[in-house]
Amino acid sequence: MRGWGPLTAVCLGTFMLLLDVTIVVVALPDMARALGASLSDLQWVVDGYALALAALLLGAGAAADVLGRRRVHVLGVVLFAAASLLCGLASGPGTLVAARAVQGVGAAAMFATTLPLLGSVYEGRRRSAALGVWGAVSGGAAAVGPVLGGLLAEGPGWRWIFFVNLPVSVASVWLTLRVVPESTGPRGKRVDWAGTAAFAAFAGGTTYAVVRAGEDGWTATATAASFGAAGLALVCFVLVERRAAHPLLDPALLRRPAFVGVLVGALAFNGVAFGVTPYLSIWMQTLLGMSPVRGGLTLLPMTVAATVTAIVVGRRLHGVPARLTIGGGLLLIGAGCLAQAVLGAGSDWSALVPGFVLVGVGTGCVSPTVAGAALAAVEPARHGMAGGAVNTVRQLGYALGVAVFGTVLTSRMADDLPAGTAHTAAGGGAAALEGVVPEHALRAAFAAGLDAALVAAGCTGLAAGLLVLLLVRAPRPAAVTESAGAALTGEGAGRRP
Repeated sequence: MRGWGPLTAVCLGTFMLLLDVTIVVVALPDMARALGASLSDLQWVVDGYALALAALLLGAGAAADVLGRRRVHVLGVVLFAAASLLCGLASGPGTLVAARAVQGVGAAAMFATTLPLLGSVYEGRRRSAALGVWGAVSGGAAAVGPVLGGLLAEGPGWRWIFFVNLPVSVASVWLTLRVVPESTGPRGKRVDWAGTAAFAAFAGGTTYAVVRAGEDGWTATATAASFGAAGLALVCFVLVERRAAHPLLDPALLRRPAFVGVLVGALAFNGVAFGVTPYLSIWMQTLLGMSPVRGGLTLLPMTVAATVTAIVVGRRLHGVPARLTIGGGLLLIGAGCLAQAVLGAGSDWSALVPGFVLVGVGTGCVSPTVAGAALAAVEPARHGMAGGAVNTVRQLGYALGVAVFGTVLTSRMADDLPAGTAHTAAGGGAAALEGVVPEHALRAAFAAGLDAALVAAGCTGLAAGLLVLLLVRAPRPAAVTESAGAALTGEGAGRRP
């Protein structure tokens, strides 16, 4: 095999797909102005991608084991590139949301195959080194997303957030076909299509119900019907998984407190740490008058704190029980959200810095250890299933966090603004309300809404942290280096011992 060529090919795709989770955050106000998008449209611009990625990740991994991992990876990159082109050419919010969902489908195919491909190429110390580089690239993508998004939005325009994916995709496909060998999973394995469809219906239905609650109220008929449909899909998923020969997630694992604790922590982590960030970005740009670049740079305190902490945790706290790093990290994230809930009509972004640092430190504790904790909670034969489940609920947690905290934001703003104006303001349409709502009142209402969302996020983080401390009792260390490739992508998902 040609040295580190396969690692470069895989990292190109990984960087691109993870970058697109966060890169749109600082461009949301520009998208709203250009496309006439509402708050719910902006929520779906973020959630459409994260939901498709979460809903199809396990199924894509299982399909790749049967059809060929390199083949599925390349198809994912091609689909991602085509959807990126459609995103950049979108003439309305509906087209943009649909293209973002297709992007998520491609991203699921890419993400589910990245580390299994590395695992098929590298062994021993070279595998450990490759996984370390992959992890650094993954963290870097999330870190530079808001800054790069700001530079592109302020420079050539927000559409270039998506256009830049095209040359990267071409390079990724060419290099993958040239240097990455084909590999498959165990023979005789079947793809659990019914389970994949049921889980996608549950994830999408739940998120849609929360967004509808923000528009129509929690007791509205449409909201209740959506929650009912999501609940029915969850029941179907459990029944299908109990009967499937190769399930995406064996329900027996949910009877293990340690594994359930890790899933709770992973679900809460992405949602609590990052679910309010899109609305903070809208607040800073539309009401504080910050540019997209400056809006992205304000997140640097959180990014730097997370990076430094992750390095320290990886080097110095290797043997610390996962319940302490994950549970304690979630407590710090929850405390950081509460520390940000101090905004008022006259506040500026600097009021968020102490809370950003706390959230960053907590993120640095949780992110490097959560996958290893999932491994420690199950036997080796189910490492792939456990790791894939953790990755799935992390993305689902982000999608739900954006939806839930957006609903809390607008519900609180509605108490202080004229009827029908809360969604316009929260969606970045402050200019449209000039002459309707005094600027001071608008700033006060938005700040109150952000405070309510941050309090909800903080309480969720604290509750999840306590649950992790209670449930995750396994004494084994969190890091399992040699199995990390399978754990992070769900390789072997559905395989029974």
